[in-house]
Amino acid sequence: MAVLYITGLSLSMLIGLWHFTAPYLYQWYSYIPNEYKNLIVGIDWTNFFFSLLLSGYSLLLLIMRKKVFGKNKEVFIMYGFMVFVWFCRVIITFVNPWPLEPVAWIAYGQQIAAFVIFLLQFIPFIYLLKKTPKNGVSTGR
Repeated sequence: MAVLYITGLSLSMLIGLWHFTAPYLYQWYSYIPNEYKNLIVGIDWTNFFFSLLLSGYSLLLLIMRKKVFGKNKEVFIMYGFMVFVWFCRVIITFVNPWPLEPVAWIAYGQQIAAFVIFLLQFIPFIYLLKKTPKNGVSTGR
């Protein structure tokens, strides 16, 4: 289970790091007229903090792996929230998918990647949840 946990969170962290460069790699701003500077700044800030939070939160959970597997209640809840975030990512990918134009493989690749990362995190979460004592998650102290 630790391998799935580490792989899922490592991929999550890499997605966060990759997102720092996404606006430039995919020329997001070429579709926005120059007079919309406020929109560009808003996109920059939103993307920066999304990238920072996703990569940082993933890194913190990787660092606190022993506490998650030791069933520390607070850290386990943090991990559960990360699983929930990726679950929401999977849901939104199907409810409101990325447009297929101009490159269809990006949309399909995002759906597959989100689902795989979710599963890599969900399976260890369920495994650990089932190992929880009847009286709840231990404090891990």
